[in-house]
Amino acid sequence: QVQLRESGGGSVQAGGSLSLSCTASGFTYAHYCMAWFRQALWKEREQVAVIDSDGRTTYADSVKGRFTISQDNAKNTLYLQMNSLKPEDTAMYYCAADLLLGACGVRKAYEYKYWGQGTQVTVSS
Repeated sequence: QVQLRESGGGSVQAGGSLSLSCTASGFTYAHYCMAWFRQALWKEREQVAVIDSDGRTTYADSVKGRFTISQDNAKNTLYLQMNSLKPEDTAMYYCAADLLLGACGVRKAYEYKYWGQGTQVTVSS
């Protein structure tokens, strides 16, 4: 049974930093995509960043240069380092994982089978 568990959300002032973690268990695919999505109130869930099993990454334009996705395979953990946070980054952040055909790239939420419970990030101005 695959389980994903996020941690590290919280509240921060604009310009600050937060780091999110997502620990995976039961996920043993050799090739995979692991992503961070976010969903703000009244908005669609959107992909923030994704990393594949070879370490290739893709970022949403809105976070390029500010967020960094990484993984520690030995710890089965996915990370999202968020710097220069803006009020518009306020959302519930979710990690997602799946075995996906082709390049990970930009995907819709429905394409991912496994999800964490989410962690709230609030950025005040």
